[in-house]
This record gives sequence, C-alpha cells and structure tokens, in this order.
Amino acid sequence: MSFRDNLKSELKYQDIQLKELAGKTGISRNTLGNYLTGHNSIPNADSAVKIAQALGVTVEYLVTGKSLPPSEKIIPPKIRKMIDEILALDDIDVDSLNALIESMMKRYT
Repeated sequence: MSFRDNLKSELKYQDIQLKELAGKTGISRNTLGNYLTGHNSIPNADSAVKIAQALGVTVEYLVTGKSLPPSEKIIPPKIRKMIDEILALDDIDVDSLNALIESMMKRYT
C-alpha cells in the first residue's frame, strides 16, 4: 500500500477528520487533502513525522503499512502519562486498578 492508502486507512480507523489532523500537525487541510487524493503528492520528511506523531504511528507504518513490534511502538502522550501515574501507585491500588480494567474488558468479550 502507498502512503496515501495507509494515511486514509489510519484516519478512518481513528475516525479523525482532516480539519483535526491539520490542527494537530500545523499542516493545512489542502496540503493534507493532496496527500489523500493521490496527486503524486507525498510529504517531505518533516511533514511525515508530524503526521505520524499526531496519529500515534510511525513514519515507517505510513510509508510501508508495516507495524513495528509492540516493544518499539510509539506510545501516545496520554498513555505515557497514565503509565507514569500507575507506576506511582502502591500494590493495593494497582490491584484495584487491574480489577477495574478486567471488569471493563468483559464488555468486549
């Protein structure tokens, strides 16, 4: 798949509109639209990095469609903050949080 196809797919998967991506990256909607319409337009490295960071994926993924192994995936800032906060909890609170997550996950099975 091409950059265009991978970008389209990721935007659809994350339910993100061009306006929102433009706001997160500082790249105009028109320019982002050009990347999606396939006018042989691919971003320069700086823009590709901004797009990847805004989507929480790697540039490699956008270019090749191949994901990194879990140990090398980019962790979005919100999740990193949650991890830092969890690491500050004592064992009792970690156990309580784990029970809450397990209960929440039952909705998906």
